[in-house]
Amino acid sequence: MRDVLFIPFNQEEELVIASDNSGAIGMKVDDEVKVPYETVAYFSFRVAAMECISAGGEPFAVTLQNFCGELAWEHLRAGIEEGLEELGLAEVEITGSTESNFSLKQSAIGVTILGKKKISKLDKQLNYSPQLEIAVIGSPLVGNEVIEKGAEVVPLSTFYEINSLENVSTLPVGSKGILFELNQLFSNLKFSETDINSNIDLMKSSGPSTCFIVVYPIEKQDEIEGIAGTLLHKVVGRRSSHA
Repeated sequence: MRDVLFIPFNQEEELVIASDNSGAIGMKVDDEVKVPYETVAYFSFRVAAMECISAGGEPFAVTLQNFCGELAWEHLRAGIEEGLEELGLAEVEITGSTESNFSLKQSAIGVTILGKKKISKLDKQLNYSPQLEIAVIGSPLVGNEVIEKGAEVVPLSTFYEINSLENVSTLPVGSKGILFELNQLFSNLKFSETDINSNIDLMKSSGPSTCFIVVYPIEKQDEIEGIAGTLLHKVVGRRSSHA
């Protein structure tokens, strides 16, 4: 199950809606993590954008809900524009609203991505088979780690390139960790923590989708390794069904 909403738009297309929020991260005195608002918006945008694109959506609009104050708006917008440019989607429109009647003690924003995709009868949950390989691109990071270990955060451009490959499925990893997201992918298989060997923590929060899962046929291995480089972590082990 993906964290997106599909709404039929006409007989051929449907809307793909994905969102993310961020709280206590920003430039206010009481914020838990102190980072510029450009950074706050960029990482919140990337979560929603990766969810939308992974589900087959082509983003065409972004809405921003700003609870950080009017002075933060342009900085937040700049962070979203950075993400759009990285995806080659600089023409996508941005709109939204600022809470200007009351001032919050901590920073907070919400970002929603609107996308569209062709309706396909082939859209269904993935079935696992031994011919499929599983990997994680990037590392699960949260809080200050996202800044301190920035080299381990998968770039949006890398995600977009891998997601565009034929016969490849992706799923961004969020706060519930890799194992949880992995178990949303397959309709015929559930993994336990002991089923999998990997050099990264499968249970740790990935915060603003600092990594994503990719499932692919073995013949795509060299191509994906060429794109991901050292960010690729294989997921291997005893793959047993618990249906």
